[in-house]
Amino acid sequence: MKQQKKQTHSHDHHGHSHHHADPDNHGRAFVIAIILNVIYVSVEFSYGFIANSTALMADAGHNLSDVLGLVLAWGAAILSRKAPSQRYTYGLRSTSILAALANAMILLLACGAISWEAILRFSQPPEVAGFTVTLVAAVGIVINGLSAWLFVKGSKQDLNIRGAYLHMMADAAVSLGVVVAGLAMMYTGWYWLDPVVSLLIVMIVTISTWGLLRDSLRLILAAVPEGIDVAAVENYLLQCTGVVDVHDLHIWGISTSEGALSAHLVIPQGYPGDAFMDDIICTLKERFSIQHSTLQMEQGTTLHTCTLHPDALDTQKQYRRAMLPHEIPGLLSP
Repeated sequence: MKQQKKQTHSHDHHGHSHHHADPDNHGRAFVIAIILNVIYVSVEFSYGFIANSTALMADAGHNLSDVLGLVLAWGAAILSRKAPSQRYTYGLRSTSILAALANAMILLLACGAISWEAILRFSQPPEVAGFTVTLVAAVGIVINGLSAWLFVKGSKQDLNIRGAYLHMMADAAVSLGVVVAGLAMMYTGWYWLDPVVSLLIVMIVTISTWGLLRDSLRLILAAVPEGIDVAAVENYLLQCTGVVDVHDLHIWGISTSEGALSAHLVIPQGYPGDAFMDDIICTLKERFSIQHSTLQMEQGTTLHTCTLHPDALDTQKQYRRAMLPHEIPGLLSP
């Protein structure tokens, strides 16, 4: 019996309720946040140097790395809109993943430098101008809080935007810590609080960055994007009318906000029609946030096993040895 197959391919990135906000909507947010933070970093580092505050200079260094992170995230958001080509068939959507990973690595490197400087200052903590530290850090709470607010809307659906949002939120929290340290030094003269706050800054930033590093590495390794339940997707496909089996199911991220899927559906009755397939593709978008689907139809008249599985070749050989030894001469030859 001749096997019937049909592939249905979807490449639609519009009209999806869980889709991230259009990067165009974040263009102004990136510009405003970058300008505000560049100005603030310059002021903060200058006053940190004048006040002899490692905590203030450490926070300025961290904010500078965030400016670079914002630039990378903005650039990736622009590149992700580039249309697919013959060489880059998905476009440049994955640049957002690279930007998220770069952001995480830059932050962790900055944390290492800040920690080293703070540890060196523990032996001889210098006198710090507490009032200056407090005043500059208070301005930082406003700047970083406003910058974070600009990205809060898209932070839940887009890892790239979430990276920008987490950086700004971490900065606001760090600035609050510096304000507290500045007030404490003003009234107690405990200048060792300055390197202590620096290390607390490092701890907060590292914690907030770890999830970004983990998720971006997973996406680069073609892992299932966060929030997509593979078992639930498979169960949905198995419940579709006429589907008796699902195999070669693969789900991965093509950007920080877009998922892709490929799968083989075994339908003994044959191809059920385009409307049936369109309904599946639409449900995968709306229910599971999978924007790009490629589905292959099979009738199940021959055995198919995902070639990526280590035992796939042996399984196929056993099947062919049992079912088709005389129909395909030389099939089992090495």
